[in-house]
Amino acid sequence: MIHTIGLMSGTSLDGVDAACVTTDGVSIKAFGPRLTVPYPVDLKDELRNLMARAPNLAADDPALLRAVERLTLVHARAVAQLGVRADLIGFHGQTILHAPERRRTWQIGDAALLAKLTGIDVAHDFRSRDVAAGGQGAPLVPLFHQALAADLAKPVAVLNLGGVANLTWIGADGAILACDTGPGNALIDDWVRACTGQDADWGGKLARQGRLDEALLARWLADPFFALAAPKSLDRQHFARVLQDLHGFGVADGAANLVAFTARAVARVRLPAPPRQWLVAGGGRHNAALMLALRDVLAVPVRPADDAGWDGDALEAQAFGFLAARVRYGLPLSVPQTTGVPYPMPGGVLSPAPF
Repeated sequence: MIHTIGLMSGTSLDGVDAACVTTDGVSIKAFGPRLTVPYPVDLKDELRNLMARAPNLAADDPALLRAVERLTLVHARAVAQLGVRADLIGFHGQTILHAPERRRTWQIGDAALLAKLTGIDVAHDFRSRDVAAGGQGAPLVPLFHQALAADLAKPVAVLNLGGVANLTWIGADGAILACDTGPGNALIDDWVRACTGQDADWGGKLARQGRLDEALLARWLADPFFALAAPKSLDRQHFARVLQDLHGFGVADGAANLVAFTARAVARVRLPAPPRQWLVAGGGRHNAALMLALRDVLAVPVRPADDAGWDGDALEAQAFGFLAARVRYGLPLSVPQTTGVPYPMPGGVLSPAPF
């Protein structure tokens, strides 16, 4: 067993989640402290701009280089604030582009700088080998979910509501299936920010006041992505155009339709057998309107992951601590049923701390 720190900054761009895990990459002995360090507002804006420009962005673009250094410093600050000794850091970096159909995924961050600043070896670049081999490169958390759910009644589904939503289905015989389901919080956040300047629809208060447009929802759900079988994955920007369809809508009506879109996208995924329950992690589980919409469409109990004794705000950071150990020991990070990669795929790169 080793002591790891997992670091995750998702496509919601809230900031850096950091969490401690004691693991051998197969089982989990213990969890330790966790915290979140928010991104400064101007860094969030820089990262949104880079995401919009990413398909044509040069690796030496000055704005990119500036953002890489700044976000790495935020990650180093998160490690320092944890104040714990660790053997290894799992550093996901910030995704600015995900295009597996073009064998490309791009997570930015300076692992060598992070190792230097923290004095701890850093595992990073978790997705590239999977994508290069023809996999989706996402989601990467399912093997962690499988380890967490070892003692739960099955089938069970774990849904992570980050900027993009993803699920892990685990069968009674240990079978696993995973995919991105569609939008998570990103569209709702972007809509509310554009309309009000707020970062999110806190608690789903706006969405609960809005009215649905069924014709609009039907058009959104006709996107070819929903006809694809799992495994499958998405770039954050894939559905950005739907915000244009909300021109002329009030903020509450727009939020209500985006919540319904997110929930119905989850229900569209074809699973091998119905789960006995859904466990929901990530920031989206704090949106009461979204949780209600999920319960309406999924027809089995939908509960916060916290009800299973998990930390729903730290789960992805914990996952990258778990995956860092798998990098150290040469274990697969993905399998055909989670990303569509042809065979169980090790991955990641180790950047050692300087002596």
